[in-house]
Amino acid sequence: MDTNLISSLIDEKVFGVWFLIGAALVFWMQAGFAMVECGFARAKNAGNIIMKNLMDFCIGTVVFIAIGFGLFLGEDMLMGFMGKPNIDIFANYATFDWSNFVFNLVFCATTATIVSGAMAERTRFLSYCVYSAVISAVIYPIEAHWTWGGGWLATMGFHDFAGSNCIHMVGGISALIGAAILGPRIGKFVKDKKGKITKVNAFPGHNIPMGALGVFILWLGWYGFNGAACTDMSQLGSVFVTTTIAPAIATVVCMIFTWIKYGKPDVSMCLNASLAGLVAITAPCDVTDALGATIIGAVSGVLVVFGVWFLDNVIRVDDPVGAVAVHMFNGIWGTIAVGLFATNTAPAYAIADAAGNEMVGLFYGGGFKLLGIQTVGMLATAAWTAVTITITFLIIKAIFGLRASEEEELTGLDVTEHGLASAYSGFSLMDVSGAMMEENENTDLGTPDYNEASEAQKNAAVKVSVAPELDTGMHKVVIIAKLSRYDKLRKAMNDLGVTGMTVTQVMGCGIQKGAGEKYRGVEVDATLLPKIKVEVVVSKIPVDKVIEKAKEVLYTGHIGDGKIFVYNVGKVVKIRTGEEDYAALQDVE
Repeated sequence: MDTNLISSLIDEKVFGVWFLIGAALVFWMQAGFAMVECGFARAKNAGNIIMKNLMDFCIGTVVFIAIGFGLFLGEDMLMGFMGKPNIDIFANYATFDWSNFVFNLVFCATTATIVSGAMAERTRFLSYCVYSAVISAVIYPIEAHWTWGGGWLATMGFHDFAGSNCIHMVGGISALIGAAILGPRIGKFVKDKKGKITKVNAFPGHNIPMGALGVFILWLGWYGFNGAACTDMSQLGSVFVTTTIAPAIATVVCMIFTWIKYGKPDVSMCLNASLAGLVAITAPCDVTDALGATIIGAVSGVLVVFGVWFLDNVIRVDDPVGAVAVHMFNGIWGTIAVGLFATNTAPAYAIADAAGNEMVGLFYGGGFKLLGIQTVGMLATAAWTAVTITITFLIIKAIFGLRASEEEELTGLDVTEHGLASAYSGFSLMDVSGAMMEENENTDLGTPDYNEASEAQKNAAVKVSVAPELDTGMHKVVIIAKLSRYDKLRKAMNDLGVTGMTVTQVMGCGIQKGAGEKYRGVEVDATLLPKIKVEVVVSKIPVDKVIEKAKEVLYTGHIGDGKIFVYNVGKVVKIRTGEEDYAALQDVE
């Protein structure tokens, strides 16, 4: 037998198996999307987010079986506009293309789940399920048919190897329109009396490590996302290289850019940048080289930061996870990048126009032809998506209502939509936003330098305000201070002779000017800060000395140094011995 034939048969079988492994990796990306969205949102909505991501795939499977697969890969009709709906999966199962069905199903579910993040924390669950069904049944299958089902864009020579355009841009546009119609989360934008937005508030994600885990899961899955359709080892190897270079470069560029722009490298933005690089390289991954992937990634690293800023500060659309910046902006960029960086030095290169003439990118000597075709395909897909998803959301809003009520949003969708008291049962969580105390007429910002403080400020001791006949000589001193000062305070109290204390880590809010921390480019209000609460009861040691020593070690001159409260203690009983009052305080419990 011909050795070339044998090799060809082996390759066919091997890549047939790899095709399905790639599909499984893409399915596993649903977990990544769930983790990213959940980690970047607030804890009170974690269960709702998990449920949405689960139902994206499950509802998507149902409608893809019923109609979506036929519209996508059925017999071409209406001059390449759509495939012919069919029930071949039931009528002709013995000869059905099972692998192709599963492969395209998992891609369909990816498109739907992109929208979840941008509409997180304020969308009615029923309405989201209806949206998920529509995009998986009709919107995605029809536009995907244009490119991958033998439709009109495919005959032009439009190239989108794995979905920068058909999946990510479509999901990103849907996310933008959905979030815009839905409106921002309560407290995201602060308005003055005239209704003008004067401030953008940051809502930091409740679990950045979870978000990071999601990014790593997605990056792993992306090797299947981009590589599953490869048909030989050289092409697969090249795709793996470009799929690695682009996100890595994007992340490094984003780190440097945010470090310069915001003073510190932004963690969540860099995680988004990894995904942005992956999105952008998805269309050209098989037709570009290492240099092209490097440039594509570098642009993505800046574009994702611009996208987040643009939504917050220009069009005022609230996107909790950066889905629009990652998927829409970089989906567009990746689609256009094919027309700039496609090179026939890439293995298995196969971009040709309707007449069969090979086309390469502008920067590789191909002129504007391929770039023009990519632009037409991108604009046509964007127009289809914008019109159909707008109609979909407006109909859903009219029939079911799109947004959760104010009470439901503030309480959290876990409990109001799913009856789930907490996604973190057994853990103590504080999930409060907007608790920033404002400066008012009773606020005294104090002296910033200890040396400039008056002698009265330095030497003043809080006098116990109590009627002399009620003063028992025992006092409870409660000190609330910065967590970072606890060790100094503990040692000072020990040196003073205090033999026991009760220590609690608490959270507090107040006026904390000038912190300057930023989350995704937006300054974070110091809403709830970690504090330490130390309680001591003294009798033998003068209370004034406890106060003075505490002031000495806690003073920095900055707002947030803390407070000292002194209470008269009427009675103390030591349970073990029955000793009372002064005697009960004379040793360590």
